[in-house]
Order: sequence, then structure tokens, then C-alpha cells
Amino acid sequence: MSPHSENRPPSRREFLTLAGVSATALALGSGIPAHAAQPAPPSRGRVPAAPFTLGVASGDPEPTSVVLWTRLAPDPLAADGHGGMPGDHVDVHYEIAEDEHFTTVVHRGRAVATPDLAHSVHPEIHGLRPGREYFYRFRAGEHLSPVGRTRTAPGRHDRTAALRFASVSCQAWYHGHFTAYRHLATEDPDLVFFLGDYIYEYAIGESNLWRQGVTLDPVHNADVRTLEQYRLRYALFKTDPHLQRAHALAPWVSTWDDHEVQNNYADAHSQYGIAVPDFARQRAVAYRAYYENMPLRRSSLPHGPDMRLYRRLRWGDLADIHVLDTRQYRDDFPDDTSAGGEHTDPDRSILGRAQERWLEQGLRQANATWTLLAQQVVMAQIDRDTGPGRTFSMDQWDGFTANRDRVFDAVRRHGVDNLAVLTGDIHRHVAADLKADFTDPASATIGTELIVGSVGSDGDGAPTDDYTDLWLSNPHVRFYDGRRGYLLGTLTPTELTAEYKVVDYIEADDRAPVSTTARFVTEAGNPGLKREAS
Repeated sequence: MSPHSENRPPSRREFLTLAGVSATALALGSGIPAHAAQPAPPSRGRVPAAPFTLGVASGDPEPTSVVLWTRLAPDPLAADGHGGMPGDHVDVHYEIAEDEHFTTVVHRGRAVATPDLAHSVHPEIHGLRPGREYFYRFRAGEHLSPVGRTRTAPGRHDRTAALRFASVSCQAWYHGHFTAYRHLATEDPDLVFFLGDYIYEYAIGESNLWRQGVTLDPVHNADVRTLEQYRLRYALFKTDPHLQRAHALAPWVSTWDDHEVQNNYADAHSQYGIAVPDFARQRAVAYRAYYENMPLRRSSLPHGPDMRLYRRLRWGDLADIHVLDTRQYRDDFPDDTSAGGEHTDPDRSILGRAQERWLEQGLRQANATWTLLAQQVVMAQIDRDTGPGRTFSMDQWDGFTANRDRVFDAVRRHGVDNLAVLTGDIHRHVAADLKADFTDPASATIGTELIVGSVGSDGDGAPTDDYTDLWLSNPHVRFYDGRRGYLLGTLTPTELTAEYKVVDYIEADDRAPVSTTARFVTEAGNPGLKREAS
């Protein structure tokens, strides 16, 4: 053995062996025949009762295609992470119709749920009509799933009157009820953007179980590190009925942040002292569980500790959508965090060089009216010292200032006039202008950042808190609210309207009413936030 072998990252072959995922299982779960290998015959025996306890979902719509998702789990909180399923292959049939009563079915098919992928399936449906609403459902044995509603994107060059979307993030199930999703399910969005922290990896115990009216088995009171634990954590969060209804409401466009793996991780680096090879193994199983539980296409299949999540979508001639991954490829936290310190190093990147090149190419080729970046952490510069000094968060784009400058330079160089950045992470609602030079309040505004607060993380929240003055002391920050909720946006050829929706409490129960705490309009061709009466 090489003297350095115990410190080297495992090879891709070793990771695939560790993960236990075969090409056949991946193909079967995608509803695509496996030509290279012969799978074990699917089971056509009895399916355990009520297998659709985690709901249904769809995602990543294209003009003629969408991906569907479900996971069979008759006992979703089984401690072994298998959801109460036997170790067999199970046929899962699906159908898509033009009406919710399924009188006009346009597509039928079969995927195979395998234990390799926690009995999840991700069939990709093709041959649909652009810009159309569809309904879908699954059948396993004699059991029918709930009905989901989805939508295809308009044709790439179709004149498109509007895109109505919601953005959400940060759903610590144990910190409170998902009241935000209860209200979101009454809206009518074309798309839902999920911007990171779908689960949290912390042990759930007496000190942080603020959601009243629930009890948990002690198995949940452990930091999540193994594949079985990640699967169980997703199942716990997905048992929430309001989250299930929000998934069934519209297609989701999802990306992750840190807690899908571990708080504040940076590429291969754990911030908790885990050695690189060991953390790479943890990342591999975390990425696998993420794929198993989200409506993602085959192009996002993980390969060990690598998973291509950045991607592009198009909504007619109205919006070019770039989904970013600011976690998997970023440089580690700098040692020197002073105002002019290591975070300004031009070699530092939050996106990684390959994703940077991909994004610049997309900005160069963008020709829709609006350009959306769906991403995780705050892009605007935020000086966190309310006095004469200057301090910044190294976990946000402030820790990678040269990378931000390169993105902003590309926006101006390629004539991207209508830039909107959708962000999560901070558990607060914030709206900010993106400035060509954040040190000069009079400099040009080149875009808008709409930061959505959390669905559940940090409990009830309040309109103002200990961070209000910090954020609002930055002159380009136009709004701050510390309550839970979601953002509802509408794009048209002439304007972007953003409504910040809040609920006053989530810990006691899920009955809090929703209200609009702020409403902003950004005019096409005239960057900058204009607040309107809400």
C-alpha cells in the first residue's frame, strides 16, 4: 500500500461500490430500458399497503418533457431507511392525462423501483405539448398514488405572457410546522424554485424539537452521516402533508445548499474536522439520497461524490433560467477574513472554474427578456459591521469577491439588462439591488436579488430581530423581515413583481394566516426595486 493511500480520495469505482448503485438500477428507475445489462425480473407480487406515503412530484420542465417522481415507503420512518419495502424490484406504472379525471390519457409507462435507489423512480416523459398543464399518477400493485399536477415549459421562442413562480428554502421540520406550504398550495404557480436546505443533518432532540404536537423515535436523535440516516431524514421531512401538496401542485426546480450534506461544507472540506476521504464518502451517500428523494432528471445522477446539479431551463421568450451550485465546487473558507484579505484573491471561486465558464456562456447566449439565477447564498455585498469597520460572511458571495466581479462583468459585457437573482439560506426575507460597485451607492444597479426567508428554520421569527439593523445599514438593501414564509413572483415582458408572504408563527401549529409584508416591482430595462403598497 502506498504511504499516502489512506489519505487519497477513493476512486469512482470504489465510490460506486460503496454506494451500491448499478447502471441497471439507474436506468430502470428512470423508466429507460437497460440495454447493457439484464436486470433481475421485476416483482409482480403483492405490494405492501399504502406505498405512496411520501407523495408525488415533478420537476425540470422542458417544452415537450418533464420528470416525475415518487418513492415507495409503506413504513416511511422505518429505522433502517428502507421505508418498509422488501428487498425486491417493484413495477411502478404511471400515466399522464390532460385532465385530473384521466379521461384523456396521453402517456403511459412503467419504471422499476429498486432497493438500490430506495424504491424511488424518476421517469422522464417525452412527447408532450409545450406550455400545457398535465396531471399524473402512479400505480404499484393495486395501490394508486395521489394525483399531481405539472406543466411543460412554453416553446423556446414562443411569445410568453407571464411566468408565475414561488421560491422557498430552508425547511427545518423540527423547528416548526410547514404553514408556508399550506398557503403556497392555494396559489397557482407555474414553477416552484427550491433554493437549498431541504433537510438538516443535525440530531433532533429535546433542545431543538420546537414543532409542537409531535413525538419522535430516538433514532432521529443522531447526526446524519450514513445512507440509511439520510434516507430516513428525507422521509421524516417528506411526511409533512403540506410539503407533499406543494410538490403535487407544480413542477419544482431544485438545488441544494450545505445541510443536505453538512453545515458549511466547502467542496471536499468538512468544517468539523472530518478527513477528506471520509468526508468524500459522506458526500457520496448524501448526494445519492438527494437524488433518490427529488424530482431530478437522469442527467443529475450522482457518480460517487460528484453530482451535476447546475443546469439551464428556458421559459419561452420570457426567461432564461440558470440553476447554480455554489456548494460543491467552492474553495474552502479563507484564514484571513479581513476587509482586504484572502477572500479577495482572484483565484478564489464559489462556482468552480467549469461552472463559471458554463455560466458565462449562458449569459453570452441569453436572449430572453429576463435572466434568472436560482442559487443558494447571498450575492449582494453585506457589510456586517454597523460601525466604521467592515466585516463580511465568508460563506456567502462576499467570501469570493473576485468570482462575483467576474459574474457582474459578464452581465454587463453581454448586455444582460434584466437580471434577477433568487436566493435562500439566511432564514429572512431580504430584497436588495445588485450594484456595479457596492462601495459606491451611486453606482449603476445591474440587477435585483430576491432573498426568501425560511419555511421552517429558526422557528417563529419576527418582523425585526437582532440582524435587522445590520442588513438595513447596507444602502442597497431595501427590505428585511425575519418571519417564515415564501416569495411569490410574476414575470411579464414589462416587469417583475415580487410579493413577500409571511406567517406570524409556526411552532404551535399550522393554522397561522398568511399576509403580504412587502411588494416590489422591477421594470424591464430599468434595474432596481420599486416598493409598492402591499
